[in-house]
Amino acid sequence: MPYFNGRFIERIVVLTGAGISAESGVPTFRDADGLWEKHDPMTIATPEAFQRDPALVYRFYNARRSKLAEVSPNSAHESLARLQREFAGDVFLVTQNVDDLHERGGSGQVCHMHGELLALLCTKCGHGDYTHEDFDASSRCPGCGSTGTLRPDIVWFGEFPYHMDEIEARLGGCELFIAIGTSGQVYPAAGFVRLALARGATTVEINRELSDVTGLFHHQRRGLATVEVAALVEELLAY
Repeated sequence: MPYFNGRFIERIVVLTGAGISAESGVPTFRDADGLWEKHDPMTIATPEAFQRDPALVYRFYNARRSKLAEVSPNSAHESLARLQREFAGDVFLVTQNVDDLHERGGSGQVCHMHGELLALLCTKCGHGDYTHEDFDASSRCPGCGSTGTLRPDIVWFGEFPYHMDEIEARLGGCELFIAIGTSGQVYPAAGFVRLALARGATTVEINRELSDVTGLFHHQRRGLATVEVAALVEELLAY
């Protein structure tokens, strides 16, 4: 029977952010040398930016997609996959990250609330697909055959994240909420801890630095995700 900090735990929700992938070499957006230092987000990460200069947006995301082959999942990704496999209850993993490191790390269930770098979406017919290849305005939709209608299936600023109904339902039913490598600056994800607390869940934050919502967590663990996640998973699987 699984326990954490003296409390019976049957359902866990894990939220991961840029910090967990940063340890694999994936650049973050908000660090001093992050992606936002090289690109104004309003020129690459809004629907308006895509309408104004689609070639720039295609180049940016094609470059990021090609870089995925150069990085590998780390022990934090692998530890979460182990937790999903071996925990006696339910572990729901939701990520703000658009990379595929959780999947490559062994996780069978990953909820990508901000979309996926390897996914494309047709704005005409709604067809979605996966690709490791570059695409642009000349590419043909696999669904309807149109050209000039494909976009990265990424949730941009001003767009509503995916799967929010399911995420909120999971938060409403969990006994333990764990946030890993998140800044606490981006909503609605920054508000997940409040939703979990409102339902009486125990909350744990794992981060190298204080986040904007650190004070809302019952437990804070400072350090590398590759170290702290593995330690927490060992605790949760010890019973």
